[in-house]
Amino acid sequence: VQLQASGGGLVQAGGSLKLSCAASGRTASSYAMAWFRQAPGKEREFVAAISGSGGNTYYADSVKGRFTISRDNAKITGYLQMNSLKPEDTAIYYCAARISSSWYVSSVNYNYWGQGTQVTVSS
Repeated sequence: VQLQASGGGLVQAGGSLKLSCAASGRTASSYAMAWFRQAPGKEREFVAAISGSGGNTYYADSVKGRFTISRDNAKITGYLQMNSLKPEDTAIYYCAARISSSWYVSSVNYNYWGQGTQVTVSS
């Protein structure tokens, strides 16, 4: 399974971006997916996760109410809609997939990773 993240860019505070994570391989349509981010000088942190069916989602407190994770299993693609962006959201965003329909918060539980996409929020 290969993951291809896209959609990052430069946006002003308060703006929106939508990230996409396209997966290869039909089996990936049942895998749990998640988004993580890593800011310069900081450890990678959990952002959001979604179950294989799409019926169960979970968010980090820092993005709850502003970000929405979703998926289209027919397209084998995951999304992260980011609204009301803040400068502290600036980071490289990575999508990940797990060989299970259940999500986890810890990055060690994910089997596949995308290459990352840069999100920069200016104040």
